[in-house]
Amino acid sequence: MNPETAPQEITTLVGREVYTKNGVFVGEVEDLRLDLNVEQVTGLALHQINTELFGPDVSGSRGVIVPYRWVQAVGDIVIVNDVVERVHSDESDEEEVAA
Repeated sequence: MNPETAPQEITTLVGREVYTKNGVFVGEVEDLRLDLNVEQVTGLALHQINTELFGPDVSGSRGVIVPYRWVQAVGDIVIVNDVVERVHSDESDEEEVAA
C-alpha cells in the first residue's frame, strides 16, 4: 500500500451509504475508526442511521460504529453482511416472547 494514497482512499469512504447485502439501508459513513498501531480501519462510524434497525437504544445518540470486519464490499456504496438485520430480528423475537 502506498502511504501517500492511503489517506485519500480512506477518506473516500466518508459520505457513502451503507446497506446490508439484502439491500436494507443501514446508515451513512461519517467517520472511520482506525487502529494506528497496525494502520488498519477497524470500524465505520455511521450517522443518519436506519432507526428501524437499531431501535430506541440509539435514537438519542449521534450514530453507531459498525465493525469493519462486517464490510463485504466497497464501491459506490458500502455493503455489510446481514448481522445488523439479525441483531434487530433477535431483539424483536425477544420482545415477542416477553409480551
